[in-house]
Amino acid sequence: MNRVVAQAIKLLSDNAPTILTSLGVTGTVATAALSARGAFRAGEIIRAENENRELTPKEKVKLTWKEFIPAAGVGALTVTCIIGLNRVGMRRAAALAAAYSLSEKAFEEYKSKVVERIGEQKEQRLRDDLAQDQVTRNPLSANEVIMTGNGDVLCYDAITGRYFMSQVESIRRAENDINHQILTQNFASLYNFYELIGLPGTPFSHEMGWDVDKLMEVKFSAVISEDGRPCISINYKVDPLRRFHTLM
Repeated sequence: MNRVVAQAIKLLSDNAPTILTSLGVTGTVATAALSARGAFRAGEIIRAENENRELTPKEKVKLTWKEFIPAAGVGALTVTCIIGLNRVGMRRAAALAAAYSLSEKAFEEYKSKVVERIGEQKEQRLRDDLAQDQVTRNPLSANEVIMTGNGDVLCYDAITGRYFMSQVESIRRAENDINHQILTQNFASLYNFYELIGLPGTPFSHEMGWDVDKLMEVKFSAVISEDGRPCISINYKVDPLRRFHTLM
């Protein structure tokens, strides 16, 4: 019996957002319907009493307030469900932020340890090999090349898998501008960087970026596209972080 109860509680907890959303929607509709029914019944009561004499507003309220109790009760439950849904969402977002921060910290420590053990030159060769693998898996022929107007060198953005035309100098200038923004405004988003190098933003680029604790540092890798053209793959020494505080 205890196991069945525990499973039921877990099921309710796991599906709390769906359940609360359904109850909120149902409650909104029910509140409107009950309000309409209460208003109709109240109108009938007032019309019946008005046949004898004209009622004052206070008397009308006294005669009809009970007709609106069901609507008020369902409305209160609906508001409770909506508040509960918001609290569940905030708790889950906070838990997700904490988990992400822990995994991001662990990954950064792992990368630092790799550089410490094998040296910067070997780490760069490893990074170059990984960049080549990415370009090979995502061939140029299957993608559109974005013309940014900032140069004539084929480049590849490792985060979004997009090819674009630019040059190292333009990307370095954008990096410097981003770090200046970080130092003056405490944060700069990946969207800001894409805007500077001429790439369109993405659905997630507004919410990811760098802060004063970890400035942006672009890492370049020389790779070869499938048609034999030299290509520059850009990645980052410190990956852009998710800015969770904007979601809570």
